[in-house]
Amino acid sequence: MLRSAALSAARRVSAQPRTTAVLGKGAVFQAARTMASAASSDTVTFEFGDKTFEGYNIDVPSSSITLTKADAISLYREMQMVRRLEMAADSSYKHKLIRGFCHLCTGQEAVPVGIEGAITKEDAIITAYRCHGFTYMRGAAPVGILAELMGRKDGVSKGKGGSMHMYAPNFYGGNGIVGAQVPLGAGIAFAQKYNNEKTCTLALYGDGAANQGQVFEAYNMAKLWDLPVIFVCENNKYGMGTAAGRAAANTDYYTRGQYIPGIRVNGMDVLAVRQAVAYAREYATSGNGPLVLEMKTYRYGGHSMSDPGTTYRTREEIQHMRSTSDPITGYKHRLVDSGIVSEDELKSIDKEAKKLIDEALATAKATPEPAASELWDDVYAKGTEVPYLRGRVVEETHYYNVD
Repeated sequence: MLRSAALSAARRVSAQPRTTAVLGKGAVFQAARTMASAASSDTVTFEFGDKTFEGYNIDVPSSSITLTKADAISLYREMQMVRRLEMAADSSYKHKLIRGFCHLCTGQEAVPVGIEGAITKEDAIITAYRCHGFTYMRGAAPVGILAELMGRKDGVSKGKGGSMHMYAPNFYGGNGIVGAQVPLGAGIAFAQKYNNEKTCTLALYGDGAANQGQVFEAYNMAKLWDLPVIFVCENNKYGMGTAAGRAAANTDYYTRGQYIPGIRVNGMDVLAVRQAVAYAREYATSGNGPLVLEMKTYRYGGHSMSDPGTTYRTREEIQHMRSTSDPITGYKHRLVDSGIVSEDELKSIDKEAKKLIDEALATAKATPEPAASELWDDVYAKGTEVPYLRGRVVEETHYYNVD
């Protein structure tokens, strides 16, 4: 009932517009630093290392990518916004402003930002519960995300969904059941093909969900009907507290589609993610059917806020990843090396991102909780309600359409 109410509420609330400053438009962990060259006065070209992409029954994407300078800088800005958003969520949880489950993507920012940079607003995304970054990149305002985390009425799901049930235009959540979003993603892609749309769906899941039977059922149906779906496994090395190698006989997740081609991607490189997803989108929307992408990434925190994240891995491992493979720091060096932006200009972007998130957090804190009378709203679309709905006990039964 909670998920239904949250989804319905989200559909009724249009995404809040971002400010211009926010929406600037525009290895495998140890890949060598990308070399950059100016292709023209308005563009920059980056070269990828040899291990950036690995293919299974398919050629890998081009070893170089050319972007406008504005787009290249925008990728940095958006990763900073996602990082700051998650830092605000972390702090709010520790101050007990956020209750219940809360899963952060700190360290994995290159994935939602790179994906959004490669697709259109008409394409669809569905993911699991580590969804704050995707919600933001799909168009939701930071204040709406933070308010939702706090259960406030101005949240993206009217305060009824919380951390795991957030929605935005062509973003289908935020799903709390492990792996359940994967067949739903195939279903969205089925609708896209049925309606003759030149669009695709990205169905994301983690390495922990990769062994779910429903994932392979979705693979089978997607290939049987050549659906325009890109299955994206975010491999952050740990499913909750279990290392991938202890749970899966084959940790080359990009090969596990068998009859579906796959590509392993350096998921700590925002440019590599963007390049791979653009390549996969072209493949899927050209009638070739599904593709599996494995994003090799890493989360700095625990599985959720209740997990310290240090009982199944060492602090040294975490620090090593932060110092050698951080997606924001690594990209910052590449931008400065390319000559398209100075360190001082990037520091200004950092400050602006902090300011915007701080302001959003203050606004979210001041937002009231939804009224108790709204508890029953959005469970059913208006006009389709059942006669009554039980509460926790019979005495709390709610009757619809009663004056």
